[in-house]
Amino acid sequence: MKIVVTGAAGFIGAALSRHLLERGDWVVGVDNLNDYYDVNLKKARLARLGAHPHFRFIECDIASHEAIDALLAKENVQQVVHLAAQAGVRYSITHPHVYGQSNLVGFLSILEGCRQHDVAHLIYASSSSVYGANTKLPFSTHDNVDHPVSLYAATKKANELMAHSYSHLYGFATTGLRFFTVYGEWGRPDMSPFIFTRQILANQPIDLFNYGNHQRDFTYIDDIVEGLVRVLDTPPTQTYRLYNIGNSQPEPLLTFVETLEKHLGKTAVKNLLPMQAGDVQDTYADMQAMQNDFHYAPHTSLDEGLEKFVRWYRTFYGV
Repeated sequence: MKIVVTGAAGFIGAALSRHLLERGDWVVGVDNLNDYYDVNLKKARLARLGAHPHFRFIECDIASHEAIDALLAKENVQQVVHLAAQAGVRYSITHPHVYGQSNLVGFLSILEGCRQHDVAHLIYASSSSVYGANTKLPFSTHDNVDHPVSLYAATKKANELMAHSYSHLYGFATTGLRFFTVYGEWGRPDMSPFIFTRQILANQPIDLFNYGNHQRDFTYIDDIVEGLVRVLDTPPTQTYRLYNIGNSQPEPLLTFVETLEKHLGKTAVKNLLPMQAGDVQDTYADMQAMQNDFHYAPHTSLDEGLEKFVRWYRTFYGV
């Protein structure tokens, strides 16, 4: 297949693109290489992809509907995996306009491009953040998610609504995947594995909000990629679908820190703080639908995943 992957320089986009290329697919990668976090890390991810003859990279902003229209007019693709977005719950509190441009205008560009150029299937990234103030666990895609607690979450819920309207009006298939706390090698520096690792190695205290009393459904990157590939390879039977994609085994934040300490060989200095604005207490994915429809079952334990992450981090950053 030839597949367009937006956010190809990002964490999940680069990992998915590499997997697709290694199995023989053609990938057209799209990214604007913004400076939300270290651009050199994004370029390093792209450098690994550029070694494959079936990979082509296009630097553009998804919010430019002209650029997306031109891209899809030129490329004969049946599937688009849309992973580009402005990420981060906390950043959305201080930089709200960026989220409107990337996550709303950008998603509309993708939807319109797919409609205009007969893309049969759009797979797009949503987020566990949409569950917001929900307290019933595990989180199910059948739950009401009308109470987001961050703008980031609100934009992801808006994406799901926009996809529904396009699927209903124009009959092309859209599949939204609500990702749950993805971590692993080549990950995002704004997320806790990076932040905690950097600070522990530098003998700096780590901030644990809600006094460390969170639980997170940490999901290893290879398991996420496997789920994405299963969705890509299974012809959709409905025009509009939503799935959780997580590990379905929530871990206490303090257990996460203890496991990281073990693989770093160092003990963290913990700074216990109150709950932070926009944060949620716990996340826990109901994975029954993914199991039923795609026979998907993540298998990487937190211990195994963090061991691989620490090994990569020490090698990549030379520490």
